[in-house]
Amino acid sequence: MTFPVEPSEQNGPRQAQSRRRRHYRRRSRTKRARNIAIIFAGILLVVAIAGYGYIRYRYGQIKKLSVGNLTKPASSSQPINILIVGSNSRAALNGKQASAFGTAQQVGGARSDVTMILHVNPKTHSLSLMSIPRDLFMPIPGSPLSNRVDASLNAGPSQLVKTVEQDLGISISHYVELNFDTFQSIVQTLGGLDMYFPYPVKDAYSGLNVPNTGCHYLNGFQALAVVRARHLEYQTSSGQWIEDPLGDLSRIRRDHEFMRVLFSAVKQKGISNPLKLNSILSSVTPDLQVDSGFSLGDMISLATEFRSVNPNTIPTATLPVALVNNYTYNGANYGDVVFPAQPQDQAVINQYLDVPAPTVNGSSFQISVLNGSGVNQQAASVAGELRADGFNVSSTGNAKILSKNVETIIYYKPGYLQQAELLRNSLSGSIIMGESSTLTGAPVELVTGTTVTVAKPQATTTSQASSTASSTPGGSTSTTLAPVTLPATASVTPLQPWDPRACPAGAKVTPIA
Repeated sequence: MTFPVEPSEQNGPRQAQSRRRRHYRRRSRTKRARNIAIIFAGILLVVAIAGYGYIRYRYGQIKKLSVGNLTKPASSSQPINILIVGSNSRAALNGKQASAFGTAQQVGGARSDVTMILHVNPKTHSLSLMSIPRDLFMPIPGSPLSNRVDASLNAGPSQLVKTVEQDLGISISHYVELNFDTFQSIVQTLGGLDMYFPYPVKDAYSGLNVPNTGCHYLNGFQALAVVRARHLEYQTSSGQWIEDPLGDLSRIRRDHEFMRVLFSAVKQKGISNPLKLNSILSSVTPDLQVDSGFSLGDMISLATEFRSVNPNTIPTATLPVALVNNYTYNGANYGDVVFPAQPQDQAVINQYLDVPAPTVNGSSFQISVLNGSGVNQQAASVAGELRADGFNVSSTGNAKILSKNVETIIYYKPGYLQQAELLRNSLSGSIIMGESSTLTGAPVELVTGTTVTVAKPQATTTSQASSTASSTPGGSTSTTLAPVTLPATASVTPLQPWDPRACPAGAKVTPIA
């Protein structure tokens, strides 16, 4: 390399030599820095590849299910609903668990002990959670009869998804299922959870037994007993044991609180600790089941998008229902069930799941109205009110009466969901929908139940039965029915004084005695 000779160097060879040395040193330092940067970038690339490889390995451990009836969003920015199911299948239980909850031979099949819908909205960067009571009585797709929603899982995840979508009008994009063992493993990996018990509580069915008040440490088995407790009893200061009267509805309320405690613990102990996070993933993935369309990219995107969300700020609700005790339907006793409740149900679905309103007009499709309750002239009366509201009612008649206390069902042909939703939104009472491919007349069929009111939304609805039997169209030849009052439950109920909850800051934690 030839350097230009400056005037000062003509008379100073030593200065020129010194300048050349400084130039070479600068080149050497720049080259070393560039090499270090290349090496560092290479290390980052290797770590990224290894990390992605590890994530793919864990993703590969998750069981993929073929789940039909899922609704894919138009784009990644569109809101989605994820159906989260806690299955009570005994198939994977170990000896200790089987002795507590029964074996697969003793308790066959699988039911959705917990059914929740997680609504994810990327545009607003928000999450919300709505629970569906396991005893909600509703039409089962492919069957002419209704049953509890949790029974749908017996026929597989696709049937449960179809039931939720067709009966409630809620689109489901992904399906996630956990079982007993998965849940316990998460808690155990976290080193247990701490919860405060204001009252002594017990549940002979779930195995819960907390004889002392205070902040207690829960292992995985004890935590499972808390979230499964739907026959919970609490002890008053006088020593009397009282059972929580709302059963599964109270359990849902407690489960929402428990999930906040669990998610807070995962965020505190797991996400910030690579070793703990690895333990959590290794305990969850082998027993976790998701739909085959729930890709690794989807999961990474969701985790990245919502990793900083505070679990305590996620709004939660339970679908409002009407309680029916000792229910007899089609000649069989179903025990205690719950009916849907309109218009409260739709208000909660709209608020927590952002369901769009129907865009069809009531005069653009035909409706047939059938009397399914036995209330005298009910079909003719309801049809007249619907016509006054602008609906196109083409016929009235009678349907088979399956119970003395029956819900109103809107059956609709495939492709007429919006029309059914529009009709449902014009009614109040115990109203539910159900798709049917066997309808031969009008594409929408309204089978009236014991409690139904047209365009008069009320929190409590009462049907008045006539003492006169009738055989005219829209009437009934059944005997007189007694008035039935079905008040709807609240969508959000605060924790009750006896409910376990998060431990106060600085509270002393002791094991359960």
